[in-house]
Amino acid sequence: MEKRQELYAGKAKSVYLTDDPDRLVLTFRDDTSAFDGKKKEALERKGMVNNRFNAFIMEKLQAAGIPTHFETLLSDTECVVKKLEMIPVECVVRNIAAGSLVKRLGVEEGQALTPPTFELFLKNDEKGDPMINESLAETFGWATPEQLAEMKALTFKVNAVLKQLFADGGMLLVDYKLEFGLFHGAIVLGDEFSPDGCRLWDAETREKLDKDRFRQGLGGVIEAYEEVGRRIGVKFS
Repeated sequence: MEKRQELYAGKAKSVYLTDDPDRLVLTFRDDTSAFDGKKKEALERKGMVNNRFNAFIMEKLQAAGIPTHFETLLSDTECVVKKLEMIPVECVVRNIAAGSLVKRLGVEEGQALTPPTFELFLKNDEKGDPMINESLAETFGWATPEQLAEMKALTFKVNAVLKQLFADGGMLLVDYKLEFGLFHGAIVLGDEFSPDGCRLWDAETREKLDKDRFRQGLGGVIEAYEEVGRRIGVKFS
């Protein structure tokens, strides 16, 4: 397979076309950003860590029957993925109150959420990824009711798999976001799953082991990502 021109460059990843119209190369860069790009920094090893972390998680999800766009690792920072027609709606599950939920509702950080909450956000950086609902998604043509129902079902299936995986490593899966797309008409999990897009706490100490370390200036960002990986069995070399 031949890697060709860049198709898209996001905040931390770049996407390249290939000689296969159904396949792309996803490159994880060392770039890190927060607060809609207002805080930026390059963190050594981040691209490698997130690429291998994502591959491990995607393979676990595939083994559990969840369709993903991931196909194979290509290098330390690259992987081959299916080319999806992305749906511009992010699915967010929260198992524990943290982040924007705490700010919006004034609830206490760390409160267990039973049952877990499910939220939808429009993927639009310029508008700050506003919260939406199923009605808005349908009305504006961002997703059909059938697609939304499948996305929700898959998002909770991911929750069941990953909550247990991280619990086995002594961690709490606080919350996470997922993005989906269409591959030959079928709903498939896209983008990535790494500590960049979820919150993970140590189950005993509640130490933050995710991107909040970067957002809050706690330091040791990549070291925390690697610690999470080691606890669940990711091999970084």
